[in-house]
Amino acid sequence: MQVLEFDYVIVGAGSAGCVLANRLSESGKYTVLVLESGGSDARFWVKVPLGYAINVTNPLLNWGYHTAPDPGLNARVMSWPRGRVVGGSSSINAMAYVRGLPHDFNDWASAGAQGWDWDAVRAVYDRCESHADCTPQGLQMRGDGPVVVSDLSDQMSPFSKHFLDAARDAGHPVIPDMNNDVEGGISYYRSTVRNGLRWSSADAFLRPAQRRANLHVMCNADVDRVTCEDGTVTGVLFHRGGQQRQATARREVILCAGAVNSPKLLQLSGFGPADLLRSHGISVQQDLPQVGQGLQDHLAVSYQFLANQATLNTIFGRRAGRLLAGLRYLLTRTGPLAVPVNQVGGFVRSDPRGNVPDLQLYFNPVSYTISKTGAAVVDHTAGYQISAQPCRPNSTGSIEITSTMPQDAPCITPQSLSTAEDRVAAVRAGRTLQRFAQTASLQAVTAAAKAPDLRVMDDAALLDDFRQRASTVYHPCCTCRMGHSKHDSVLDAKLRVHGVSGLRVADASAFPNITSGNTNAPTMMLAMRAADLILEDAR
Repeated sequence: MQVLEFDYVIVGAGSAGCVLANRLSESGKYTVLVLESGGSDARFWVKVPLGYAINVTNPLLNWGYHTAPDPGLNARVMSWPRGRVVGGSSSINAMAYVRGLPHDFNDWASAGAQGWDWDAVRAVYDRCESHADCTPQGLQMRGDGPVVVSDLSDQMSPFSKHFLDAARDAGHPVIPDMNNDVEGGISYYRSTVRNGLRWSSADAFLRPAQRRANLHVMCNADVDRVTCEDGTVTGVLFHRGGQQRQATARREVILCAGAVNSPKLLQLSGFGPADLLRSHGISVQQDLPQVGQGLQDHLAVSYQFLANQATLNTIFGRRAGRLLAGLRYLLTRTGPLAVPVNQVGGFVRSDPRGNVPDLQLYFNPVSYTISKTGAAVVDHTAGYQISAQPCRPNSTGSIEITSTMPQDAPCITPQSLSTAEDRVAAVRAGRTLQRFAQTASLQAVTAAAKAPDLRVMDDAALLDDFRQRASTVYHPCCTCRMGHSKHDSVLDAKLRVHGVSGLRVADASAFPNITSGNTNAPTMMLAMRAADLILEDAR
């Protein structure tokens, strides 16, 4: 068997793995191997911002996971696309860049992740980011970090201004940027787009590092398990091209495989709940009852309306419109194809008396239906969509292996709406959207409601509809979370697996609790700080 030897072995070239590949190889002191199960991200629809709807249904780009039937969602089975490509989920996501709210990270610190409070992570965000801002003087750059965060409001649909007007009607502040140190408000979304192209973690971090001789990236490499001797992790076994290989790590193995695959790999390797491992005949290296537990995700409910003014349907619902938009994009890298699907949104309080925002909103100037294959089919007539997700659900699920075969998908059990608080939050999400639908600004541009009609629902109907139609926003996390000890978590505050030497987990699975908004920005931030911690220990 071929054996490769490096200082650090990183499993996964996704949102987190790309950051660590860059940072750990930067000094030239350490050799770094990155193993990525997927292939290259050099694909047209990966790079086109509006290609999101195509990417999430492309089996060549994602793991194609599905949940178990979820009792809280009328026993529905949910598709959970996770990136299986260089860049990971940052290569197939909707590119919304949302830091999260300050109390999210203060809650991390309270849960045992010391050094991860808002003041600490804000400084890391500042290091990560460069901002391309629209100003009266033109495009202005701010900051010098590798992650380009763009204000694309100058290219968004003119219809989107009605969403901002509706926010004012409903009593919510309209702010320049939801990532500023404010506790709530509606704005245009900022996106990880640069010069009309998706700017993934691979673009920001991996590509600049690949010219280094001490960094080796191996695609189409499926990691089977972590190897361990006397409580110390020594490397990984993986297969590529039908051959099994081994990579040893002189210093550490770092799992960046995501909220589904990182706990799966730990369990396959003998790190996890002892009873689960023994039931599959796996030798227990370390009894860690929380591996795969504590799963959290965001669920959003959406309502659509027909409009009496032009929306993106006017362009993408017609062949001529699509051709013109495509030609404009190919010639100039601007226009509707250069803007991700989410145009307006932010954080609001469902009750003005609330201490912190409890809902994230998304407003899109387009209406569509979802086909049986999961593809979005744009309506021919003008329409728009309004959506809401409860920010901090407290229902928790699990990820558990179903066999000892690495290629077998784990059982994903979300346990959605399993707490009374989450069921109340689902109703509040519907009520908040009702108030938006009833504003003068949206009523003036609405021709009719698409079924179901949000405007006539009572609380019982709102909850029933949430159970029937709410869907994941693709933000799974917390399955290898940081905390105090192995009894409440998997990792310590330095992302080291409890009781194990030479092994860390640095991805969204390490979140102590779900952040209020989109999880890609917090994942890259976490990986940036993880690199700081790893390099400190190495010194």
